[in-house]
Amino acid sequence: MALKIVTDSASDTPRWVIEKYGLHVIPTPVVIDDKDYFDGQTIFPEEFYNILRSGKDVKTYHINSQMFYDNFLPYAQRGDEVIYICFSTGIAGTYNAANIAKTELLEKYPDFDLTIIDSKCASMGFGLATYYALKMQQAGAGKEELIEAIQWYCDHMEHIFTVKTLEYLLKGGRLSRTSAFAGSLLDIKPIIEVNDLGALEPIEKIRGRQKSLKRLVEIVGERGKDLTNQIVGIVHGDDAETMEAVKEMLKNTYGCRHFMDNYIGCAIGAHTGPGIIGIVFLNEESPYKHYVSLD
Repeated sequence: MALKIVTDSASDTPRWVIEKYGLHVIPTPVVIDDKDYFDGQTIFPEEFYNILRSGKDVKTYHINSQMFYDNFLPYAQRGDEVIYICFSTGIAGTYNAANIAKTELLEKYPDFDLTIIDSKCASMGFGLATYYALKMQQAGAGKEELIEAIQWYCDHMEHIFTVKTLEYLLKGGRLSRTSAFAGSLLDIKPIIEVNDLGALEPIEKIRGRQKSLKRLVEIVGERGKDLTNQIVGIVHGDDAETMEAVKEMLKNTYGCRHFMDNYIGCAIGAHTGPGIIGIVFLNEESPYKHYVSLD
């Protein structure tokens, strides 16, 4: 019997973390021209963003209960304990689908110990929480402390994003046609956060790409704590050059030293389009730092 930490591909966990810790990442389904693909398994961000730019019809849907059942079944059969760190209920129906699968599995495997945590986070917000949990587990933390720590990290994770184009927010119904037209004329770049309910919420409108990136960095300073001693996550929609520029701004402004970066995957990228930049970071000093060596 083993304790396994599991997450899904909406966490945008870097490949090196997945490989180093043997992390099980359940893929988010993506539909391109009516054909199903799986984020991080049969389609990858580089290809995905090229497809978006080509104008093909792209949709995503959340991992359904049958997919969860199939992914959790081997653990139930072996008698493993599982902690699943889940994409926010404020954005997708993933949490409810996972719980339906859990109920079905418990009918056949009543002793199956599966803890499902609604992260109320998106992208690398819960990718970082997963990484911290993996490091804590490696350092000897037990199940109950891991669950408490994951909840703490998720509760104190800030997410801020800005998009390069309003086209995909319009397509996804997150922006009205009038707002999108006016915003494009005025070169408006919204600043979007993941709020306390775990939902995406526009909080500011900034004119111009460079000003919106500068504002992201300012918000990190306003909300972040102990920035030199935490991992700052940076994600991008196929725009590594801008991501590196933002990283330099964070280094020069706040002395940030530890970063984790990756593409924003299909789960969010389909709704925001190429060019999105996001920063995730903690708004409190972690009480679990003694477990997590960053050097």
